[in-house]
Amino acid sequence: MIFENKNQLKDKCAPIIKVDGSDIHILDEAKLKNELIDDLIYTAVFSPDQATQEAACWLIRRAAVALGIMSASIQSFYEAMGRGELKGFTVPAINIRGITYDVAQAVFRAAIKGQAGPVIFEIARSEIGYTSQKPLEYACAVQAAAIKTGYRGPIFLQGDHFQVNAKKFADDAAKETQTIKNLIWEAIDAGFYNIDIDTSTLVDLTKATVKEQQKANYSLAAELTTMIRDLEPEEVTISVGGEIGEVGGKNSTVEELRAFMEGYLEELKKRGAALTGISKISVQTGTTHGGVPLADGSVAKVKIDFAVLEKLSELARSQFGLAGAVQHGASTLPNEAFDKFPAVGAAEIHLATGFQNIIYDSDSFPKDLLEKIYKYLKTKLKEEWKEKDTEEQFIYKTRKKGFGQFKLEMWHLPAKTRDKLGAELEKQFSFLLEKLKVTKKQEIVKKYIQPVDVHLEMPAAFKG
Repeated sequence: MIFENKNQLKDKCAPIIKVDGSDIHILDEAKLKNELIDDLIYTAVFSPDQATQEAACWLIRRAAVALGIMSASIQSFYEAMGRGELKGFTVPAINIRGITYDVAQAVFRAAIKGQAGPVIFEIARSEIGYTSQKPLEYACAVQAAAIKTGYRGPIFLQGDHFQVNAKKFADDAAKETQTIKNLIWEAIDAGFYNIDIDTSTLVDLTKATVKEQQKANYSLAAELTTMIRDLEPEEVTISVGGEIGEVGGKNSTVEELRAFMEGYLEELKKRGAALTGISKISVQTGTTHGGVPLADGSVAKVKIDFAVLEKLSELARSQFGLAGAVQHGASTLPNEAFDKFPAVGAAEIHLATGFQNIIYDSDSFPKDLLEKIYKYLKTKLKEEWKEKDTEEQFIYKTRKKGFGQFKLEMWHLPAKTRDKLGAELEKQFSFLLEKLKVTKKQEIVKKYIQPVDVHLEMPAAFKG
């Protein structure tokens, strides 16, 4: 059910949730989990009334806290990795582009079953646009999924690739920088306490020295880090990530990592001697976001330079105290590749397109809806169809944009269909958690992560 006004919402919540000032009490946990949470998240996403949407979001977030589910920073965990106290696993960061409530449930089921350690839920700047998911909506869908599945503990929400557009920056640096700052602000307000800054688009390889090549990158990264430190809630140290090479470009080097970090730390010191810097560094090792589609629509095999990943991870830890290097664009790799990431000391791995492919390519995904989506792509996005691309390549590259356009239809697929898709996704999530060696790591998360209950202003719908 989607509540169209605050009175409908209040009436349904009354026997299940009691609002007490800026807090709530759960009166009937079973009904919250089995009935109300579905209505709340669908209201938060689809209600025609903004005030009712805001109230539903607030109830989800506060209900999660009441059940011991809190948004958290992974900073202290990554600091322990930087000190060498934690090792032997790679933290998965999962981008969810569509049917987020159901997909997040599949992640949580796999994590509960595997007693998994940290799993990050993230969304990139570009994804926020083409999937029609603002940070608050995404956060609420993940928190609602945690409630639904019975998960308890910290949730790690991450802004992935909060990326500076190089062309827009060249045209108007102040305007593009402010756009990123506004996005960071919005994400932090929504409970994203992990932010990956991506200013690597500003690296200029025509400059004479590596440090000059990285200057615009590390300078703006330091500026954005300073802003994050100003905005972070009291008692929360947001985990910030940096990036030295744009994914899909040339492979990163030791010299680039050292030049970035030295310049970044110098800039940060100018802004405040006690400022905490980044906790990890994203590097390029041979992958491309989404993989490279071949003429028949299949994905080309990618050769990752694991030696580079290992070398950069070790340098990041030993010289700069970071958790290690971060691998992007990895979800379309062959299954046998994933156990290599913990072996070489990669701190984090970003996974996205592979899950999108499971949804679209599933026998359970309605063929009529798939045809409708592909027709939309070929009609409305035909300007993105490159002359050299086959139809299969064009579809593969653009179908990610179907999630936003057909969001209502996807969220309202029959429950049996969503259950089948969820089961397929859960199987893959379980496989990845095992391969990345984060299973049976719940206890170390409890040891190193102490989430903070950040105050949320009561929405207008409940005042008075």
